Amino acid sequence: LDCNVVRLGDGVLVGPGVHFYTATHPLEPLRRASGEESALPITIGDNAWIGGGAIVCPGVTIGKDSVIGAGSVVTRDVPPGGLAVGNP
Repeated sequence: LDCNVVRLGDGVLVGPGVHFYTATHPLEPLRRASGEESALPITIGDNAWIGGGAIVCPGVTIGKDSVIGAGSVVTRDVPPGGLAVGNP
């Protein structure tokens, strides 16, 4: 969902079926039911590797040289050189 910017650094590797979601909705039910929505940018640092089938959620920054395991759901920032695998 490309309601906002997705920035990919130099040398980023993205496996098949990776999803970048920038759209988000309020957690509070009445606000969500009103149709309110927003979008947050995603930033992927240089030389990061995102394995196939991973999902990157709104507002996440993945640091330079980081690795995201296949099928992972990334809900928080990953520091440079970090490794994120699995689902929260």
